[in-house]
Amino acid sequence: MRILITGATGFIGQPLCEALAEKGHELLAVSRGPEKARELLPEGADIRAAVADFGDASPEAVINLAGEPIAEGRWTDEKKRKILESRVDTARAIVELCASAESPPRVLVSASAMGYYGDQGDREVTEDTPPTHEFVHEICERWESEARKAETHGVRVAIARIGLVLDQGGGMLARMLTPFKLGVGGRLGDGKQYMPWIHREDMVSILIFLLEHDSLSGPFNASAPNPVTNAEFTQTLASQLHRPAVLPAPAIALRLAFGEMSRLLLTGAKMLPKRLSDAGFEFRHPELGKALNQILDAR
Repeated sequence: MRILITGATGFIGQPLCEALAEKGHELLAVSRGPEKARELLPEGADIRAAVADFGDASPEAVINLAGEPIAEGRWTDEKKRKILESRVDTARAIVELCASAESPPRVLVSASAMGYYGDQGDREVTEDTPPTHEFVHEICERWESEARKAETHGVRVAIARIGLVLDQGGGMLARMLTPFKLGVGGRLGDGKQYMPWIHREDMVSILIFLLEHDSLSGPFNASAPNPVTNAEFTQTLASQLHRPAVLPAPAIALRLAFGEMSRLLLTGAKMLPKRLSDAGFEFRHPELGKALNQILDAR
């Protein structure tokens, strides 16, 4: 298939493009820096600066991973605008491409995030769980709503509500490794908030699974079947590194440092991949300890 990928050079996008190329698919990649992207993506990828530039390419499928990083720095009004617009505008551009195409893509697999649910305490969260309304939910709700407009053009739309993606070389784990190696890591706040996580290899496999299975549409929780609390996560990581995890970051300090963004660190959801499991998806890395061991051994 000719597959259009936004966010192709990102932490998930790069290994996804490699996996798709290995399967023989033709890659159409969106990147604001095409020359740099050619160094990162498989040979032969057609790289252009915007979704609209592919109007003549007739993509048969689209995978949308684009979005301004959400967990970096304080959420000023300008930062919040960029977070929201980067997601909604890209989804809108994809829908416009679908509307103008003589033959629209058959499927759109679009990213969303665990933040769709807001703070859920310790209750189990499936795709049917009502969300808690806050800024991160608003982002995800508008992101998903815009992507699903492609359905009016006959496009199957599957939404991946992505958890914390773990692997070497980037993501949350890269930011945590240095303090934990130095023995100064610890839980965030009281550590009771859930952290739905997923190994990057499984994340790539989920996107391809949703791409290839014509019967799958709507939202899917993209996280491992065994979510853990922040306290459990930090203890497991510290154990894998043979270091203590005895220096917690107090909630008040995180709120002072990051303002509203601290809610990402201090709240969570016990998210379960019910619809993926029901559809027969099999996780290669369902347990956190074994997943971290594989990642850290591969460095």
